[in-house]
Amino acid sequence: MRLGELLSPPVDLVFKRIFGAEDNQDVLVSFLNAVFEDAGQPLIASVEILNPFLEKDAWSDKMSVLDVKARTESGMLVDIEIQLCNRRDMEKRTLFYWSKLFPGQWQEGESYRPLHKAVTVNVLDFDYVPTDRCHSPFHLREDATARLLTDLLAVPFVELRKLTAQSVGLDRRLVRWMLFLTTQTREGLEELAMQEPAMQKAMTTLEFLSQDEQARQLYEERQKALMTYTADVEGAREEGREEGREEGEHRRAVSTARKLMAAGMDVKQIAAFVDLSVDEVDAIRRSLNGD
Repeated sequence: MRLGELLSPPVDLVFKRIFGAEDNQDVLVSFLNAVFEDAGQPLIASVEILNPFLEKDAWSDKMSVLDVKARTESGMLVDIEIQLCNRRDMEKRTLFYWSKLFPGQWQEGESYRPLHKAVTVNVLDFDYVPTDRCHSPFHLREDATARLLTDLLAVPFVELRKLTAQSVGLDRRLVRWMLFLTTQTREGLEELAMQEPAMQKAMTTLEFLSQDEQARQLYEERQKALMTYTADVEGAREEGREEGREEGEHRRAVSTARKLMAAGMDVKQIAAFVDLSVDEVDAIRRSLNGD
């Protein structure tokens, strides 16, 4: 198991316990401030952990869970998503969750003026945004001038795997948190935890959770589900590649048969040269002759 006896922080149930527990609000504040600080956005002082359930159908995907939902002291709503595998629908998934988060604060009969900013933070364990940067904050902007329409929507993407492809320093708090989520040794985690009190608390939570038998069982079930999904995806891709190869080979054979036919070769001779049956070559002949 990764990290020796410790559970892996990016797995959703572990991530949620570290950052979404009532007694770990300071840990969540530290992580969010790392994201906001890196994007040049105002920092927050406190958060209130909220019920993460939006609608029943939002939980139908075991690999995509609304992990952490919170409200800051200013009323800003925050949703943190931890995604371990790429289902090729990240932008739609993001907009869906944000579209539930933002209007969820509105009460019937109220005006729209009291609505607060809503932020969906995507923490990804795969490459998604076409850039080398490990942190990509998105907003609503006008195309030609990049003028901000409103700051009520913010969608930061934090891509864990891009961290190793960059030359980065530990002076960035976001880098330290990303390393916390990806470091593969206990010693590395302990060294990181020494630099930030909230990270030390996160490390304590991780160690406690790793010793919990029920948590470990759920963790292993989640890992098996993830591996099954990954294997299914790879199998489907390989099947698609094989079908593509076969289709390409068939097209080449048909093209060659047509050229040989134009050169005056008869059906049986052509079938002996290309990977097509006599009937298939004869069907090509008939289509060319308009029979």
